[in-house]
Amino acid sequence: MTAQLDLDVVIEAGDWRDDELVAIRSAVEAALNAAAHDGALWDEDDEKSLLDQVTVIEISVTLSDDASVRVLNRDYRGKDAPTNVLSFAALESDEGASEFDLAPDMPLMLGDIIIARETCQRESDDQKKPLLHHLLHLSVHGTLHLVGYDHMVDDEAEHMEQLERHILAGMGIDDPYAPIEDQDVETGQ
Repeated sequence: MTAQLDLDVVIEAGDWRDDELVAIRSAVEAALNAAAHDGALWDEDDEKSLLDQVTVIEISVTLSDDASVRVLNRDYRGKDAPTNVLSFAALESDEGASEFDLAPDMPLMLGDIIIARETCQRESDDQKKPLLHHLLHLSVHGTLHLVGYDHMVDDEAEHMEQLERHILAGMGIDDPYAPIEDQDVETGQ
């Protein structure tokens, strides 16, 4: 990816550390680079990713708490409970990148990622993994959603998970989808 990343990381609520903000920035950059290489937002006419055709890419990451994320999850997804990460993509899908009309000096706004601190902490404790590794996984996961990856269909989910594994391995992080030690693979308990 040749574009400059204009990444706005804001702490809305929760007990976030400076090293987590720096690491989250690195995870978002790594995810965008991998997505561009993988063919996300592919422009058939120019035979390259839209991510490689713009000069600036804008993403907003809001670091928050369960209460705020619960409201967003309820209002936008109809689920009245907190979740670990939400992504709100500015583009409808990765389809039609060839038809995407963008002035040469205009930034490509990809969207917003919101991460809930308490849910992430609970999950990392339950999964016996470092919180920072889990935060980086969710940052990568959320970024991939912004550029069109999804996990609603098995084939798409497997492709997205493989890309996540590859990105995280490059950051020295173990497979986030590997079974937890002493956990029954079938029941998850």
